[in-house]
Amino acid sequence: MQESAYAKINLSLDVVCRRTDGYHELSMIMLPLTFHDTLSIEFSDEDCWTSDKAMPFDDTNTIVRAVKLMRDTYQLKQHFKIDCHKVIPMQAGLAGGSADAAAVMRGINQLCNLNIPDKDLAALGKQIGADVPFCVINKPAYVSGIGEKIEPFKPVFDYEIILVKPAMGVSTASAFNLLDFKSAKHPDIAKIVSALKEGHDEEWLPLIGNTLEQPAFKLVPRIGELKQQMMEDGFDAVLMSGSGSALFGLTRNHQLIEEIIASNPYADCVCYHTNLLK
Repeated sequence: MQESAYAKINLSLDVVCRRTDGYHELSMIMLPLTFHDTLSIEFSDEDCWTSDKAMPFDDTNTIVRAVKLMRDTYQLKQHFKIDCHKVIPMQAGLAGGSADAAAVMRGINQLCNLNIPDKDLAALGKQIGADVPFCVINKPAYVSGIGEKIEPFKPVFDYEIILVKPAMGVSTASAFNLLDFKSAKHPDIAKIVSALKEGHDEEWLPLIGNTLEQPAFKLVPRIGELKQQMMEDGFDAVLMSGSGSALFGLTRNHQLIEEIIASNPYADCVCYHTNLLK
């Protein structure tokens, strides 16, 4: 069987504070995209992992960890052959690894006829990573806590999306460590969600922001340069997703997307055209 592992963007992200447990309290709007990896999952005599892209299949790999978590939690005796056709770039802020883990969990749930509700899979998935619960649900949502509190909602959203991934990535740990709470932007997430539900673009477009842009721009100045260039190219809004380094641009102008994809004016970057997953 095949499972799609859908990427996400953070339409807005606020790092509210540092918690006493070492994590950060977050307030985010997360949107699933049609842009995805494809995983083939089947029974096998022994566990076997393959991919068309070089990746370490060790204890750090989210696919390997997802299989182990499902096996340990539900006392599974079966073994699996999993092949990953990798499209989502790494160190991009698009949740590629988390999406793969979520796809494995959904696939094993179906393949083994476990009938585990998505909300239970999502709760289990936070043991692998903060974005995994959202990637299990795959619905536009207000997300808080460290990523485990998910409140789906229906946005009025008809923009096409371009993803622009520069060659350099951003270390999530470094971005959080460098964050200056006093000077960073803290978007009004509640107001943006309300405007999205009503379809008031003129209200939410100027409000979107990402607290982690501040440290990411310092770590990789190229991201800030790209954001400025994309805005000058005519996108209605441009923002970094997650801790970077990918940026996304929003537009209703399909021709603009086609021209950018065809010419790729952003040196050292890879561009992808995608849409909101519905």
